[in-house]
Amino acid sequence: MNSQNIAIIVFQKNLVLGRVKTRIAQQLGNEKALEIYRVLVQKTHEQLAQLTDWDVFLYYSDFLEAVGWKPKEGKISYRLQKGEDLGAKMRVAFDEVFLEGYQKVLIIGTDCPEITAKILNEAAAELEHHDVVFGPAMDGGYYLLGMKKTQDGLFQNIPWSTDSVLEISIQYLKQNQISFQTIRTLTDIDTAEDWEKYKKSTLFYDERNCC
Repeated sequence: MNSQNIAIIVFQKNLVLGRVKTRIAQQLGNEKALEIYRVLVQKTHEQLAQLTDWDVFLYYSDFLEAVGWKPKEGKISYRLQKGEDLGAKMRVAFDEVFLEGYQKVLIIGTDCPEITAKILNEAAAELEHHDVVFGPAMDGGYYLLGMKKTQDGLFQNIPWSTDSVLEISIQYLKQNQISFQTIRTLTDIDTAEDWEKYKKSTLFYDERNCC
C-alpha cells in the first residue's frame, strides 16, 4: 500500500473485436470501434502512469492482461469484474479494494480521453473534505466516482446508461446527509458523433494514432 492510502479502480473491457464500443460499432463497424477504443485505453493509461504514489487496480471485463507500465512509486494489480450489472460490479470492486486498507478509492472507466492525472489528483483532494466525489459526464452520468467507504445506495436502483444516473445518485446522498463534491464535467465517448467532436476540439488527438 502506498503512503497516501489511495487507490484507483479502472474498469476496462478487453480489446476484443465485436466486444467494445457497441454503439460506435453499429455506426462505423466493429474494426473501427476497436481502433477507437484502443486509443481511448491508451490515453487513459498514459495519465494513470503519471500518478505519483497511487496504486492502480485494473479490473478487466473478461480475462486478465498485463500492461507495461505502473504508476510512479505505486503498484498495479489485475482483477476481473464480478457482478450482474454495472452497479454490482462497482460495489464489489470498491469492497475488495477498501478491504485492503485504503482510505480513499476512486473508480474510472476508459471512455473519457479528456481525463488527466491532474483531474484525478483534484478528485482525490476533494475526499479530504467530502465523503464522495463525482466527475460528471456530459451525458448525465459520471466518468469518476470517489469514496472514503462504500456507499451501497450509489449502486442500487440506479438506471444505468441513462441521463439521470448522476441526478439520482446525488438525490440519494442528499437524502442521507452524505457530503459530496463534483469536479469538472467531461465527455465520455459513446457514439461516432462524440468521437468526431472530440477529434475537433481536443489538443490530445493525434492523427497518427487513429481513425
